[in-house]
Amino acid sequence: MTKSYLPQVEEHRTAAYEIDPVFLNRWSPRSYKEDQIADEVLFSLFEAARWAPSGSNEQPWRFMIARTPEDKQRFYSFIAEGNRIWCEKAPVLALILSKTINSRGDHLRSHAFDAGAAWGYLALEATKKGLVTHAMGGFDPEKAREVLSVPADYELHAVIAIGYQGEKEALPEALQEREKPSSRRELSETVFEGVFEAK
Repeated sequence: MTKSYLPQVEEHRTAAYEIDPVFLNRWSPRSYKEDQIADEVLFSLFEAARWAPSGSNEQPWRFMIARTPEDKQRFYSFIAEGNRIWCEKAPVLALILSKTINSRGDHLRSHAFDAGAAWGYLALEATKKGLVTHAMGGFDPEKAREVLSVPADYELHAVIAIGYQGEKEALPEALQEREKPSSRRELSETVFEGVFEAK
């Protein structure tokens, strides 16, 4: 396989086994250009998410997006200040949520697991399209529920910034140091055979 890693990725990430470069090229920058995303590009991300695996094909994930100034202001009202510092330049914000009740009216134990798979598909498609994404847990879910009129049987998971990567220097100085791909723990620390090993 011909490797095609982004320059900043080669400096900070190395895979122990051969994998497609898209997995290492996907990371979570904070610097965004304000350039708008064409509909055919943006909605291809959600099309990718649509095809994520799903327990009993329940497809519990939902996305609420904000692109207009008015919709983005609604999102800003529940996003933590530390994230607003950088995410306000992103042309698109998306809230990922999942339905906690299945089609038979029972609790859907896999709703968050399935929503996570959908987010992963979206993030990888974004990387393939030359976009960057950054999922944020730093938001007030109850305020978001109220502001966006989200029913009680949905759980709110994260707000995702979507856009084209900006220059590191556009960030506040404290964030510039963090504007690089993170590494990962070794496989031996996350994959166990036989019995669990706390590491």
